[in-house]
Amino acid sequence: MLNALLIATFLSVSPEDAGVAVDAGSPLAPPAAMNDEELRARLQQALEMLSRHEAEIAELKKDKPSPAAAQPAAPPPPASTPWYEKLKIRGYTQVRYNLPGAVYNDKLINEQGDRSLGGNGGFLIRRARLIVYGDVHPRVSVYLQPDFASVIGEQLGVAIMRDWYADIFVDEKKEFRFRVGQSKVPFGFENLQSSQNRLPLDRNDALNSALKDERDLGVFFYWAPAEIRARFKYLVDSGLKGSGDYGVFALGVYNGQTANKPELNKFPHVVARVTYPFLLGNQIMEVGGGGYFGQTTVAVGNMPDGTKATSAVENNTFTDARGHVTAVLYPKPFGFFFEYNVGVGPQLGTERPSLINAHWLWGGYLTLMLKLDDVLGALAVIPYVRGTMYDGGKKFVTNSPYYRVREVELGLEWQFSKSFELVLAYMISERTSDKLYSLQYGHWTRVQAQVNF
Repeated sequence: MLNALLIATFLSVSPEDAGVAVDAGSPLAPPAAMNDEELRARLQQALEMLSRHEAEIAELKKDKPSPAAAQPAAPPPPASTPWYEKLKIRGYTQVRYNLPGAVYNDKLINEQGDRSLGGNGGFLIRRARLIVYGDVHPRVSVYLQPDFASVIGEQLGVAIMRDWYADIFVDEKKEFRFRVGQSKVPFGFENLQSSQNRLPLDRNDALNSALKDERDLGVFFYWAPAEIRARFKYLVDSGLKGSGDYGVFALGVYNGQTANKPELNKFPHVVARVTYPFLLGNQIMEVGGGGYFGQTTVAVGNMPDGTKATSAVENNTFTDARGHVTAVLYPKPFGFFFEYNVGVGPQLGTERPSLINAHWLWGGYLTLMLKLDDVLGALAVIPYVRGTMYDGGKKFVTNSPYYRVREVELGLEWQFSKSFELVLAYMISERTSDKLYSLQYGHWTRVQAQVNF
């Protein structure tokens, strides 16, 4: 409208001819005739009026909110996930049935292994594990594992703590970490291998005699490159019977009296281990070794004949040290596990049967296996045989008696699915009785059903 008025005024045409209606009293109403001065005055009035209208429009625009400002405010970022929602749960159960084999001997027992061996055998829930684990922080993870099938004296099905620790990662790639709490001590391979993955039904006496229940309370440092950590995980997830990720290098300090027991002397144990899984054609071979040093305190009591045992040292505290070597060829399809250890520890003497002193010990095992995939309606079928020998003291037993083991186990594992496995085994054993201190010989037929969840 303003443009039309300016045009009409400047050209001396009526606003009506320009298409604009103007009141008669308006300064823009044209006179009957205008000279040049009057025309310039009218044009100046029109320009001033236009300037005022532009200023009013600018003020109106300032007061009107912009389209962006009219949008609702963005919602706040979601809160971080609570730590308890980051935890996961898994577990497994092992149910066994043991019955005497061709050679029956009810005195053939294994106090450190399967308590249903000896006597009439029967059914036993060997393990009932429930594991809670997860990353509660970008650099902190937890692992909590109770067992609801432990044995204390004659009482079965006792709940007890197995693992309760936190991993604290030093770097973003999680190659360096400290493990604080009760966990497996990095000594050997089969000791670290979960019973959920192990082929033989019980751990070998040679290395397991170093660490009853495989665990203790302490602080352990682990290091492994990220690609090797992934390889350790693959060896477990693929069913190749891996031990899990305990680092390429491990160094730790722990009490030394084993899990769920207080320290009984002033000298903690120190342990170190080195291992590496090499690619070998289409297979993986792992070699390693390590050892520990410390002092252990032995319980002293009566002998089986009622006489009192005596200790050669004050406070019944002895040097406890071992070294071991490991070689593993993961089955594709043939594989083997081999370990051997030597050391020194407390033991009842042979020349003076009632005197406990430091003695040499040695022993190891060899497991051979063949992994056959997708046969007999199963994911895998794995026949195996393991031979074990050990000579040395049993420091967890009162008086730490001399222990001799010569044992062969032949077995077959069916992996029907990721959730269910069945093992049939026949054991031929000659071992020292924990209660009689005498050598016993016998056979056992064994069946185990395992459910993973």
